[in-house]
Amino acid sequence: MNTTDAETGTHWRYFLTYRGVRLPLQLVEELAPDAMRNRNTYFRAAYDAGGRMTLCEKLVYGDVELRHVYRWGDDGRLVEAEISVGDDEPQILTL
Repeated sequence: MNTTDAETGTHWRYFLTYRGVRLPLQLVEELAPDAMRNRNTYFRAAYDAGGRMTLCEKLVYGDVELRHVYRWGDDGRLVEAEISVGDDEPQILTL
């Protein structure tokens, strides 16, 4: 299930957690948008038209604690990940 942010037009999907250590994160246990009002911690993700995750955020009490921004090559492979934790400077990984 997804929702659309009226300001940005971003289509969000919501998840309880992720598994694995490889990028992009493998989000699991999708949640319905109406389940968000009772959750303190969850992940939300935006996807491009090809179904590839472009943004993933972990929200804790409404604040973004972790953010991954993914950039994909024309061949469909992940080429860059920008990872931010809290207020720290983003780390950019070229793959």
